Amino acid sequence: MKNTSTTTFYLFLLLISTTLLLAPATTAVTCGIVAAKAAPCLGFVTGKVAKVPAACCSGLWQLAHSAVTVTDRRAICACLKNAVKAFPGVKEQYLSQVPKACHIPVPFPVSLNTNCNQVH
Repeated sequence: MKNTSTTTFYLFLLLISTTLLLAPATTAVTCGIVAAKAAPCLGFVTGKVAKVPAACCSGLWQLAHSAVTVTDRRAICACLKNAVKAFPGVKEQYLSQVPKACHIPVPFPVSLNTNCNQVH
């Protein structure tokens, strides 16, 4: 009887361990991370460079793929809006071109006035 209990206990531990290992890791994207990933875009959105840099697209792709939930997308949107406010030279006509230039599908208009609470 003791052997069965011990075996059951170890199987239970194995099941719990496997579940924990296979569970998706959820990491919150901070505004610091968002700002760092979007920083290479500044030259383009301020009109100082003519083409969206590859590093800009790479950073934004990483952000887009880390935005798994609506909450993630809204948080990233809010961080980007706050970052843009810190750089008064950002021009709306360039900002709105970034998703298309980077081939990143964005289901809402990219604008200085985007309402992040309406992002889904």
